[in-house]
Amino acid sequence: MANPTSFRTTIESRLRFIYKENYKGKITDDLLSVIEKYEQIDGSSTKWDEKDVVLITYGDSIKTTAEQPLKTLHHFLNKQLKEQLTVVHILPFFPFSSDDGFSVIDFREVNPELGSWDDVTVLNNDFDLMADLVINHASSKSRWFQNFLKQEGTGKDYFICEDPGKDLSQVTRPRSTPLLTPYKTAGGIKHVWTTFSADQVDLNFANPALLVEMMDILLGYISKGARIIRLDAIAFLWKIVGSTCLHLPETHEVVKLMRDVAEYINPSVVILTETNVPNKENLNYFGNDDEAHMVYQFSLPPLLLHALHTGNSSYLTTWAKSLPQLEGDKTFFNFTASHDGIGVRPLEGLLPDGEKLALVENMQKFGGKVNYKSNPDGSTSPYELNITYFDALKGTYKGEDELQVKRFLASQIVMMSFAGVPAFYIHSLTATPNYLEGVAETGHNRTINRRKWQLHELEEILNSETPQKTVFNELKRLIAIRKKQAAFHPNAKQEILDLGSDFFGLIRKSKDQSILCIANLSAEIKSAEWPDEYSFDLITGSKIQAKELAPYQCLWLTGPAVFKG
Repeated sequence: MANPTSFRTTIESRLRFIYKENYKGKITDDLLSVIEKYEQIDGSSTKWDEKDVVLITYGDSIKTTAEQPLKTLHHFLNKQLKEQLTVVHILPFFPFSSDDGFSVIDFREVNPELGSWDDVTVLNNDFDLMADLVINHASSKSRWFQNFLKQEGTGKDYFICEDPGKDLSQVTRPRSTPLLTPYKTAGGIKHVWTTFSADQVDLNFANPALLVEMMDILLGYISKGARIIRLDAIAFLWKIVGSTCLHLPETHEVVKLMRDVAEYINPSVVILTETNVPNKENLNYFGNDDEAHMVYQFSLPPLLLHALHTGNSSYLTTWAKSLPQLEGDKTFFNFTASHDGIGVRPLEGLLPDGEKLALVENMQKFGGKVNYKSNPDGSTSPYELNITYFDALKGTYKGEDELQVKRFLASQIVMMSFAGVPAFYIHSLTATPNYLEGVAETGHNRTINRRKWQLHELEEILNSETPQKTVFNELKRLIAIRKKQAAFHPNAKQEILDLGSDFFGLIRKSKDQSILCIANLSAEIKSAEWPDEYSFDLITGSKIQAKELAPYQCLWLTGPAVFKG
């Protein structure tokens, strides 16, 4: 347990940095009063190991008329994936008004259309819980914002009003919608800050009372059993006119404060920052080993897609070589797809503009959509690709072919091989194709990768001879193999190999095991060279006779003496 005196000193130091001349001792007292409401948990300081695998899903990604969605999800996971998964990330399961949950009306309640806190708790008994703290904004339908409009009660000063005449051109924009939205309040028309949409109104963390309130919400999630807290859109938290309002020092200090507070209550809690930005900016959220425990590997999905699309691993390999070796309480959150699109910004500085634009154009040929962002000069540029990862790999730059399943499985094997914790979006596990009918219904590009399966429909697909069954069963098998290998511990050493542009290769090493991972990223049979001591393939369970890989074939090679099968 942390020493209360030194903890108070740490908290006060953080708050003084955040609020500077506006700091008052009452801020520290108020925050400590909130923290004292929660019982300290004597949790393990070990935050992850090679057995950890995360599922990313909405609470209602699988539905049936017989019960509420959280129960259906739990039953499906227990039946199909109990041995594979350790953590379930239920995307925002709170009452909401838009953006499929990310415009939160009430941060403390479970959306009754999904179920109840009891349903979350029961699921949490079988799987660790990862929960979103949607920290940057609240719904315009929330009680806080309604009080802001009335200028009374809690929330009346929780939002940011700005003069539309000010020069806000330097503010980083992730959307092409207006930054300020006019609302009629009891005090007249106010222009409020809306980074993501008019319904997602940015919160004003310059108000200490709001920060204390958010800390209470954070600790509430931890008390309900959340092991990983995902800080949604955290990079946009602090606003200073005349700046980019992205990654400001105060934002980083708030993340550090949240880590301090979370670990004080439960040492096993993991703080994960969601920052869909260029690679170097993303890595900054580790701080000096005092900020995020885990950051999304945002450059991996688009670089891996590009490598498989072009058959050229050079950009992926160059980036991978630049990654730091992470130890202790730092690691990566590895994924290829999520509820959002495939980010284009994380390619900045890693992929030439021509290659980037060609990828965007070709994804549209595979049925994908594109979301754009506004730039300071008034222009727009691609922000994210909206396409399921399965359909993004239905072909190459040459067009569609018959190798979609093999190419997609290769993408997941490469992702699983990287240092860090692997995470699978539910529509990757089920190899879901583009949901174009949903896009037509909602008018939102992101719906393409947010299909809601009817349970009977999904079970029929997974029990029939379909590509979805092939992918689902093979991923289950591969995950089971991976979880037994000490060399796949999130912090096991990683060495990136240069095997030529047709291949991607790396070595993972723990103190008693070494695994060589090789992937043929081309649609042709290719020969490769590697040390002879790596001869047993964990994926096939056999010794490799010839150093020749079929199209999109992947190997996890280890010597028999250290095989952990």
